[in-house]
Amino acid sequence: MRNLVLFGPPGAGKGTQSEKLIAKYGFVHISTGDLFRWHTKNDTPLGKKVKEIMNSGALVPDEITISMLQEEVSKNPDATGFLFDGFPRTVPQAEALDAFMKKNGTAIHYVIALDVSEAELRARIAKRRNESNRPDDEEEKLNKRVNEYFTKTVHVLPFYEKQGRLKTVNGIGEIENIFKAICTILEN
Repeated sequence: MRNLVLFGPPGAGKGTQSEKLIAKYGFVHISTGDLFRWHTKNDTPLGKKVKEIMNSGALVPDEITISMLQEEVSKNPDATGFLFDGFPRTVPQAEALDAFMKKNGTAIHYVIALDVSEAELRARIAKRRNESNRPDDEEEKLNKRVNEYFTKTVHVLPFYEKQGRLKTVNGIGEIENIFKAICTILEN
């Protein structure tokens, strides 16, 4: 089993690359954003809490997020690997994820950060907003999310870098070239 965290700000291409990685390697994809959207769309009790928090542009508290992730991992006992997308966003979350994975007899083996400039992110999200009308891509919420990433979330990278698990990939360019760069990391 090998497990991967795909890291990057909103609009970096995590979803696009995740799809390609799942198709090639058979990862079970665990996207906190997808989980939050599913729970809010289905109006679950957790979804109601998450919706209120997300509508304010804030991050969902760690205990809620970690509980959802544990539930998803436990649903897939025969997985050959997990791809975490959108998590962890803080060092305490990274520590909790490591502890949780260790408890399950495994670890996070790769952390791949998609490096994309803020200008490129904004252009991509503006295009995505026009195409898919995601509520979390609205300008005000987007500004909060991008700011949150660059002021808080980005500080998770040194945590993994110190452990030798962090690899950075240029997230600007052709989708296929970015994918090949990620595959090279996973296959070496």
